[in-house]
Amino acid sequence: MLTQATPAPIRTAALLAAGLVLLTACGGGGTTSSAEGGGDKADGFPLTLKNCGRTVTVKAPPQRAVSVDQGSTEILLSLGLADRIAATATWSDPVMKGLEKANEGVERISDNRPSSEKVLDKEPDFLSASFASTLAKGGVAPREQFEKLGVPTYISPADCTGKDNSGGGDGARTAPLTMDSVYTEVRELAQVFGVPERGEALVKKLRARVAKATEGIDGSGTSLLYWFSDSKAPYLAGCCGAPGVITRELGAKNVFDDTHDEWPQISWETVADRNPDVLVIGDLSRTMQTAESAEKKIEFLESNPVTKTMDAVKNRRYVLLSGQAMNPTIRTVEGLERVATGLRDFGLAE
Repeated sequence: MLTQATPAPIRTAALLAAGLVLLTACGGGGTTSSAEGGGDKADGFPLTLKNCGRTVTVKAPPQRAVSVDQGSTEILLSLGLADRIAATATWSDPVMKGLEKANEGVERISDNRPSSEKVLDKEPDFLSASFASTLAKGGVAPREQFEKLGVPTYISPADCTGKDNSGGGDGARTAPLTMDSVYTEVRELAQVFGVPERGEALVKKLRARVAKATEGIDGSGTSLLYWFSDSKAPYLAGCCGAPGVITRELGAKNVFDDTHDEWPQISWETVADRNPDVLVIGDLSRTMQTAESAEKKIEFLESNPVTKTMDAVKNRRYVLLSGQAMNPTIRTVEGLERVATGLRDFGLAE
């Protein structure tokens, strides 16, 4: 689920003064990479990546990266790159457990989407984001505006592989998301920063956690609903984003698996009619919409005449997740672990 902020025109002065020489070029789709050696350049650089329909060239490992979405920032922190992050922005949750100390030294220039001026004031040599809409018209600024100033940009493959973002909102999945897209992001960011071995080590740990969380579990016959935010017109998970990964891994069913929209807004009457066994609730720390925290969501569910009669509400079958665990990030694994524990605790999975 994305956050919104008003974009501002790109300011060029900061980058021109910085004298950055990193270049990017427009190109085709897919996500592949190649490296060219040469001279006194760092090994493997310049590095060329095909990313979300563009070809991105990074001349040298970034030293002043700006990561404008929490999910992307947490990958960089997990790769031990805090000292090379000039700034971060757009957060919905506290930082992932275990990264608190690393995150302390990273400046947060905005809790929501920052203006392009704030980004450029940090004199970035690389820009990363979790969502295509972050680096587009209506977001911070379109990718090409940064690229014209010599700043390579990177968007999570999870937000463009098998996904149509042309229709507005949070987009729609044309194919189910898999963790492979997240693993690709980890590996490619590790390549960009010249630490590929750290990327492989992180992917190995994530795979091991998925295997442990799903070992012997059978959630068939159990229906789930994922509620990200807003009580008036709730954003609920469609079939095939990060919640779809969790649901499939557990063998359960999403009650809204008949929509490919990433986060459709659906009436409470329809929710009550489908009567899910378990409610997976986003516990967000931001305050952009109604019912962001789990506490507010549960208060609504147990007082609203339409929802309070649902089986999951009467039996208080709630699983609380961070917003990032409901997005396609490395914290999707955290979401899988918590939902698996919840189903076992409720006696709904073996």
